[in-house]
Amino acid sequence: MHNDPPQPATEVLRPGECWDLLRVVSVGHLAVMVDDHPEIFPVNYKVDDEFLVFRTGEGTKLRSAGGHSAVALEADGFDASTRTAWSVLVKGHAVVLEPSPELLTGVGLTLFPWQAGQKDHFVRVVPASVTGRRFGVTSPLTWWNQLDVAPRAAGG
Repeated sequence: MHNDPPQPATEVLRPGECWDLLRVVSVGHLAVMVDDHPEIFPVNYKVDDEFLVFRTGEGTKLRSAGGHSAVALEADGFDASTRTAWSVLVKGHAVVLEPSPELLTGVGLTLFPWQAGQKDHFVRVVPASVTGRRFGVTSPLTWWNQLDVAPRAAGG
C-alpha cells in the first residue's frame, strides 16, 4: 500500500507549449519504418519555425526518412527544481532538403551532430500533429515494498 499524496493529473500541453519545450533540448528520437518494421534513431535537431531539422549521413535513416513515409520524433525533458518531466511527440513526414545558402547560414549554422562523420544531408520533419504531456515525477521510494527484497538463505 502506498501512502504518498495523490499526484496531480498529467497536464496535456498546447502546441505552442510543445514547440517552446522542443526548443529547450536538442536531442530526440526519430522513428521511421524500415522494411515494414519501426526503427528508432537518436538525432540532434533544431526547431526552425514550426519544423524540426536534423543532419544525417548516407544510410538507413536517410533512405527511410525521405519520401512520404510517416515519421515521428519524440523529445523529453526534466526540471529537477519542480520534479516535473515532459514528453513531446511530433508526427508527420520528412523531406530531404537541398543545400542552400539560407539553410547553411540559418538553422544549419548551429546544427552540430554529436557523432563524428560526414553528415551532409539536412532533413526537415513536417508535422501533421504535435502533442505533449507534463507530469510530476514520483519518488522511487513510492515503488519500494517488501516484495522487492529477495529471500535469503539462512547464514548467507
